[in-house]
Amino acid sequence: MTTLRPFHLAFPVHDLAAARAFYRDVLGCAEGRSSDHWIDFDFAGHQIVAHLSPDARAAEVTNPVDGHAVPVPHFGVVLTMDDWQALADRVAAAGIAFGIAPHIRFQGQPGEQATMFFRDPSGNALEFKAFADDAMLFAS
Repeated sequence: MTTLRPFHLAFPVHDLAAARAFYRDVLGCAEGRSSDHWIDFDFAGHQIVAHLSPDARAAEVTNPVDGHAVPVPHFGVVLTMDDWQALADRVAAAGIAFGIAPHIRFQGQPGEQATMFFRDPSGNALEFKAFADDAMLFAS
């Protein structure tokens, strides 16, 4: 069995101060190294890097999944149910609009999961999900 290693993801943001406030203060990501052009964040043990790119535009593409228009691309983390609910509450309290409100997807089917989608201040789509049984992560 392979030990899960952290992934690295670099993505564009229009405003580093807004990205810092969102990822650090709302999502609770610890900040790592930074410069005037980028910021590293600890995203549940993974390294994500917000790169300043004032002209970048977030994709507005969606794909139908279980009756919702899911934004593509998107990224996120699989959380525990308790951590997922706590994050949903923090996001709502911060006044961030959900693109897809917290709900249970594929209810009663293989892969049943809690999911929610929202965007960062630069429009990057994020999905956070949780499973009552983590064995359902790759259920078919």
